[in-house]
Amino acid sequence: MALYRSSHSIRRAVANSWRLSLKPISAAYNSCDWSYFNENNDNNWCRFNFVKSPFTSGSPHVKFSNTDTSTSSYSTLHPLHEGPSYMRAAVFWEPNKPLTIEDFQMPRPKANEILIKTKACGVCHSDLHVIKGELPFASPCVVGHEITGEVVEHGALTDSKIVERFPVGAQVVGAFIMPCGSCFFCSKGQDDLCESFFAYNRAKGTLYDGETRLFLRSNGKPVYMYSMGGLAEYCVVPAHGLTVLPNSLPYTESAILGCAVFTAYGAMAHAAQVRPGDAIAVIGIGGVGSSCLQIARAFGASEIIAVDVQDEKLQKAKTLGATYTINARNEDAAKKIKEITGGMGVDVAVEALGKPQTFNQCVQSVRDGGKAVMIGLTLSGAKGEVDINHLVRRQIKVIGSYGGRARQDLPKLVKLAESGIFNLKAAVSRTLTFEEADKAYKDLDKGNIIGRAVVEIM
Repeated sequence: MALYRSSHSIRRAVANSWRLSLKPISAAYNSCDWSYFNENNDNNWCRFNFVKSPFTSGSPHVKFSNTDTSTSSYSTLHPLHEGPSYMRAAVFWEPNKPLTIEDFQMPRPKANEILIKTKACGVCHSDLHVIKGELPFASPCVVGHEITGEVVEHGALTDSKIVERFPVGAQVVGAFIMPCGSCFFCSKGQDDLCESFFAYNRAKGTLYDGETRLFLRSNGKPVYMYSMGGLAEYCVVPAHGLTVLPNSLPYTESAILGCAVFTAYGAMAHAAQVRPGDAIAVIGIGGVGSSCLQIARAFGASEIIAVDVQDEKLQKAKTLGATYTINARNEDAAKKIKEITGGMGVDVAVEALGKPQTFNQCVQSVRDGGKAVMIGLTLSGAKGEVDINHLVRRQIKVIGSYGGRARQDLPKLVKLAESGIFNLKAAVSRTLTFEEADKAYKDLDKGNIIGRAVVEIM
């Protein structure tokens, strides 16, 4: 009873110390401005601005502010949810089983996260490795990790600068490496080594509080996220993994900026550090390998050699910047590369397939002092062999590269695409519907996709 009286007194004291002033801003937009002032009308106040959201007619955006505007934070509340209460996503259940489209509760972003209405998602071999059980990952999960979409909601307590950069309605593209922005590596600008991304998302299938944002509509059970889980009608993305997509760029083709082009750029700019006049070989001309050709051309490479076993891919490579092509099914790739380069080898060779054989070809193809850059993922535990004496005596550099650095690189890639230096339309060879997501990966596994395929979700 004493506890009840005490809490009742506290509530009454708080109620008496504040006066509510309700001032409608615009009835036409169903908005209002609530200001709470204490009895002395001093500067200690809290103000709520409700603004109707384009996401749903019953979803006001809320801005909390005080006398220090630098601490402003935002959220979107849904007290009267008239918009969609659920969404669909493509779920991977277990290796070599079909993806199925399931109903999910509408995901909710947390601080410094953004809810995106997904417009398109690229079809990548990394997802295929998960689907085939070659890369261990938490299941069930939603795959898909290169997306474009529209901002519909900010998590509560999201930094005001993020909200200003990505307002509701903004068009965005997302990188598959979603940096936390605050770990040891992110603080040094090495977003591609983000500790939180690898410790939580890749190791556990969650975001950086250790929790997924995906729950089945039927029973509320959690489903894990491969990156943002982009093969879904909505997805939650940490804000540092996004950049604004200009209206001049299409949603569908621009999706590949978040992985295929992003991975290629990371390999060329950071791992290989390609310079004008360099000779480059790319082994494996899929979605990422073909993007490497365009990036090498943009960086001013003088000789660009494409290596694959499919003539159709090699023909396509010529339109993307390759000056020479080699069908490794018909001839020794490393020997032919040496022949093309006058016996020297290339300055940089990039392995974009993820096989022990092509790993070895890559190392054998570089000149003395050259760089062999490995970007192809493969079966977990697979080993690549290297001639140690050749490595030591000839100063061969073998470098791994997983992707680009979202905060600094993704805006650059948007500019390359916007200027036409990187040809998005030439890079995307096929589009599929959301319902065809499982078919997309089956075709990818069979080698039936030349370049990159994109699933349209809009």
